[in-house]
Amino acid sequence: MVNLKDDERLDYLLAENLRIIQSPSVFAFSLDAVLLARFVYVPIQKGNLIDLCSGNGVIPLFLSARTKGEITGVEIQERLYDMANRSIEYNGLQDRLHMIHGDIKEIPKQLGYGKFDVVTCNPPYFPTPSKDEMNPNEYLAIARHEILCTLEDAIKASSQLAKQGGKVAFVHRPGRLLDIITLMRQYRLEPKRVQFVYPKKGKEANTLLVEAIKDGSPDLKISPPLFVYDENDQYTPEIRAILYGE
Repeated sequence: MVNLKDDERLDYLLAENLRIIQSPSVFAFSLDAVLLARFVYVPIQKGNLIDLCSGNGVIPLFLSARTKGEITGVEIQERLYDMANRSIEYNGLQDRLHMIHGDIKEIPKQLGYGKFDVVTCNPPYFPTPSKDEMNPNEYLAIARHEILCTLEDAIKASSQLAKQGGKVAFVHRPGRLLDIITLMRQYRLEPKRVQFVYPKKGKEANTLLVEAIKDGSPDLKISPPLFVYDENDQYTPEIRAILYGE
């Protein structure tokens, strides 16, 4: 049994055979989180992984199907942290998945520097708007806008947490590519792999995946493009495989 609150629902993560607590008024994960969890390199048998800006714990749950390592999630919003914990408990993953309710800017000091093999982050994408432009839903505003965490905050914390030679992976918008590469290099993260995700062929990319290595040598590879929908507005076989395991 699972204790659902208010408008929460229990959704399937089909490819992973897991369930996750979601709420339309508080937080529901997007395809971006799924793509990041599939894009990042993870050690299969063991390792120490951490996900920043975890929301309802979706990326730790996805990663749990790819690695037997220990996974920590960090979320600043208490309601989302609580949802993540209940999802972890429902799936019986408490032995490998752990959530921290805290600010990612403080986490390196709290957990220690250079402790993690893999760091993932799906940060807020947009600069903080004026109050009249901001989403009146505080949960959604904090998740989408750099109110409590900027891109630089996320990259700096990721670098501090990663071991030398460790992997750091972000999902973001293509318009921030130069900012991401500049900040990663500023904080000793060398971008090694980039993939652009397109809504469909003929459209501009709307999602960026980037993986860096702490203190790595320069050698950037651009992965083949990933298209979400085909010409009939149906998921492409690649996306269907990611979402449904087909």
